[in-house]
Amino acid sequence: MRNRDIPKAIAVLKREAMRFKVPYVTGLSNIARDPFKVLISCILSLRTKDSVTKGASVRLFKKADTPAEMSGIPLRTIEETIYPAGFYRVKARTIKGLSKGISGKHSSKVPDTMEGLLNLKGVGRKTANLVLTMGYNKPGICVDTHVHRLTNRWGYVKTKTPFDTESALRRKLPERYWITFNTLLVAYGQNVCKPVSPLCSRCRLFRYCDRVGVGRKR
Repeated sequence: MRNRDIPKAIAVLKREAMRFKVPYVTGLSNIARDPFKVLISCILSLRTKDSVTKGASVRLFKKADTPAEMSGIPLRTIEETIYPAGFYRVKARTIKGLSKGISGKHSSKVPDTMEGLLNLKGVGRKTANLVLTMGYNKPGICVDTHVHRLTNRWGYVKTKTPFDTESALRRKLPERYWITFNTLLVAYGQNVCKPVSPLCSRCRLFRYCDRVGVGRKR
């Protein structure tokens, strides 16, 4: 895929995304742009199915939806509430610690810069970028496994790690596409451009894709 193809590819992805269920965090930000809820939902979503993330988030936010309220909940209660999210005990400690730090050091306001977010214990670049884009509507490129896989498969970038992919996309991808890029590629990666045996026969991006590393396909 060449840079001149990106506007056409994005237009296709937007049309295709209408057929698919959007990730919970995206839906949450569309309802109410709340950086704290986006942050906590992102933590819960790591290595967890979207349906489980949604259930855990809804249950947890019924108990507390501000940093101050969340920091006052017993750790055991958070664990029980977010179960069966993957690594729920670790995530409960992270959520508790983040809530305490934000309510204490940041006057209950989630940082709105990459540097500020990365200074929070337990927050990596993927989560930080999602908070910036979904929570604050600020430019950022969230690179998860789908974004990393698809952009390399397209031949748009040639990178080894998600961090390298983010750096390459920041240099190459027009900024007007940054905020929605993750949502579009996650939907397409889950439903069409799958990790193993992608559905190339159904792919609306076939003409633009170099299919790098694609062996078996359907």
